[in-house]
Amino acid sequence: MSVACLGVVSITPAWADPAADAVATIQQGWEQITYQKPPPEQPRLLEDLASEAHRVTEQYPGRAEPLIWEGIVISSLAGARGGLGALGLVKQARSRYEEALKIDDKAMAGSAYNSLGVLYYKVPGWPLGFGDKKKADELLNRALSMNPGGIDPNFFYGDFLLEAGRTRDAMPYLERAVNAPPRPGRQVADDGRRSEAKALLQKARSQM
Repeated sequence: MSVACLGVVSITPAWADPAADAVATIQQGWEQITYQKPPPEQPRLLEDLASEAHRVTEQYPGRAEPLIWEGIVISSLAGARGGLGALGLVKQARSRYEEALKIDDKAMAGSAYNSLGVLYYKVPGWPLGFGDKKKADELLNRALSMNPGGIDPNFFYGDFLLEAGRTRDAMPYLERAVNAPPRPGRQVADDGRRSEAKALLQKARSQM
């Protein structure tokens, strides 16, 4: 081993996690595209990011976090494209979340349950898609049980209840999302999600 190699080894932290770093890069890219780029640009950017996310998943097999983030990017791409053509993408995203749950259902505080639950209430039901409101409710509640104060599980359960016409039930969850504690390194996502939660809460109050 060369002196140069020894130098690299000596300064590499023992706790370094290349997989976590790679996932953080995907996460930051998604946040920038979702909350800082204009909608017309998002499909192209998300498509590129989905390819990068898949490379990370392949590079770190046996890790749940890359699968979850690949699913999130693919789901967002489906939403940005819209239409029936997006159904193939949401099926891919569902597969990623299900794989992640088999590896570690507690990864990212149960985010795979939350993201899978969102698909089940956003996607049309049979015969067009696999949407299932009852299953969505179960998955979203599972996510909430694992991260009761989290901004995302509260936001999406509030959104789910609001879509179901359960306005009064939705409001406490949306209020928790608005007041959720900040996540370290997630300011862009937190600000964007909090803004969305405030808009839904205003909508809910107008319906009361």
